Amino acid sequence: MRYDLVIFDNDGVLVDSEPISNTILAAYLTELGHPTSYEESLRDYMGGAVHRVHDLVFERSGRRLPGDFDEEFHGRVFAAFERELQAMDGAVEVLEKLTSDGVAYCLASSGSHERIRVGHRKAGLDAWFDEERVFSSQDVGRGKPAPDLFLYAAERMGVAPERCAVVEDSPLGVRAALAAGMDVYGFTAMTPAERLVGATELFSDLRELPSLLA
Repeated sequence: MRYDLVIFDNDGVLVDSEPISNTILAAYLTELGHPTSYEESLRDYMGGAVHRVHDLVFERSGRRLPGDFDEEFHGRVFAAFERELQAMDGAVEVLEKLTSDGVAYCLASSGSHERIRVGHRKAGLDAWFDEERVFSSQDVGRGKPAPDLFLYAAERMGVAPERCAVVEDSPLGVRAALAAGMDVYGFTAMTPAERLVGATELFSDLRELPSLLA
């Protein structure tokens, strides 16, 4: 293995949450008078923290989202997670392989700690990620595409950035990993390959990942 640490994005990489959360986000923004399609939500917000939604809506409309937007949005998402969320196909196999090979791993997500915990519990991934392996944009000042979150995760795990591999499925995440000086493996299960410009390698099935990392 040429890396000492594998840093996973969470949404769309470990759990199949992007279709759920972006469907809800598009509908909620439309309901609030900011017409947004599912495709536009994926394009503009996939991989970003919720503050990006506030920033872009204000930039485009000059209007602020309601004060309870985050609470209401997350409530709707968590309820949908309880009904629908699953682990991504191949996620457990990859985690098993890294563990058996003695390779350290963690996750660095734009989602809140609560969102990560709720999703992992429903998807059956909570046994693989104790608190010491979970890092959220809540832990740093700036979310992706800034490199802060990935650099923070590497520092906490005690690994130099150049010894880290990031697994990402969003353009924002790829940009953040490159800015952190890390190799990044672009997961194309949901994202067209041409949107993950700059990725070290592209792959479409999680089961391909261990051989790519080696």
